Amino acid sequence: MPVYFEDVTVGESQSFGSYDVTEADVLAFAEAYDPQWFHTDPERAREESLFGSLAASGWHTASMTMRLLVDNHFADTASYGAVGVDALRWPNPTFPGETLSVTVEVLEKTPSESKPDRGTVRTRVTTENEAGEPKLTMEPIVLYARHTPGEAT
Repeated sequence: MPVYFEDVTVGESQSFGSYDVTEADVLAFAEAYDPQWFHTDPERAREESLFGSLAASGWHTASMTMRLLVDNHFADTASYGAVGVDALRWPNPTFPGETLSVTVEVLEKTPSESKPDRGTVRTRVTTENEAGEPKLTMEPIVLYARHTPGEAT
């Protein structure tokens, strides 16, 4: 049974997932979407980058995060998708060889005033490596269907 707007509780938190970051994936994503040298040239990145190593694009980290969210969180929800993302940050670079996981904390929920069959849920998403080092933080605003349109929350 899917999770609806009414089923979401402010303050609840869920951690999940395991995504192995590979050099081949980092290079392929960067070549296609963010071909800056510190994402595409391992030797130069080791010698000249601020990171001291090849680093994944932040957009790649966001994409890996989205994969973990879809596979482990949104698959069983009545979500219509996100209407926006606030406070997107990459506090630390993501490196090949790391394993990522995600934590989602519900910050607030707001029933729609104009469309009583739905509401928005704001969460804080944190993506970390196996050592607990944060790689991405963001606050998506996701649109959810309501079980009972117009029911008080």
